[in-house]
Amino acid sequence: MLYKAGKAVTIFVLILTAVPLVVLIGQGSRFFGSAMTVPGAADALWTTLSSGVLALGLCFVIGLPTAYWLGNQRSHTRIKQISAVLLVTALLMPPLVLGLVLAYILAPTTLIGSWLNTVHSASNTFTALVLAEVYEALPYFVLTAWSAFAMIPREWEEEAWVLHKTPWQTFRFVLWPASRPGLLTATWMAWARIVGAFGSPVVVAYHPTALPVQIWITIEESGLPQALALALWLVLIGLPLPAWLTWKKRGIL
Repeated sequence: MLYKAGKAVTIFVLILTAVPLVVLIGQGSRFFGSAMTVPGAADALWTTLSSGVLALGLCFVIGLPTAYWLGNQRSHTRIKQISAVLLVTALLMPPLVLGLVLAYILAPTTLIGSWLNTVHSASNTFTALVLAEVYEALPYFVLTAWSAFAMIPREWEEEAWVLHKTPWQTFRFVLWPASRPGLLTATWMAWARIVGAFGSPVVVAYHPTALPVQIWITIEESGLPQALALALWLVLIGLPLPAWLTWKKRGIL
């Protein structure tokens, strides 16, 4: 009885989960070809891709050593606990709240904002957009990569040192192969988060307009059908790699 009930609930959940995707494909494809002719849409697509690549690169550059260091802290339990709390808090913080906090930090009345404004405008710039995307995606990357490094037996790295391997050789031939699935997952999770970032950019970087903000503008100016077409574009550039990686790991592909 319990098995049959579980099966029925599972089917219901799968149908419920599939409905948004079916509607998005069905309705979004109607205006998919002409979606990029909407004023500002093509520029928004390019802004999303260019800022996204830069933000992902920054997440990788600063997130990878952070995750590696945390993953190797076998004895510093307090440091790991504090780091986990901070990262999870940042991950769970509503994006709109994060945007408001960033807007305050970057305001000309604050120490950081006043200094940045002497160099470059701190809000409504490409730099502000990249910063907002990094803040939204970095916790996802670090936490996932941290788990990948933490699962590697410490003895593997120590054996590489005994064999007089350099840090780069140790990472390339020991750590990277062992952590690659987790690091790829971290990368694609960060990418999906970056591409879909809305709450923070709409506050601190309304201009230049990225695709999620452009979708909101299109709803107001052109209506829901055109916005759904742009949303389909957003899904196509944001989800294929994460979906492919998940399916491959689970043996679906």
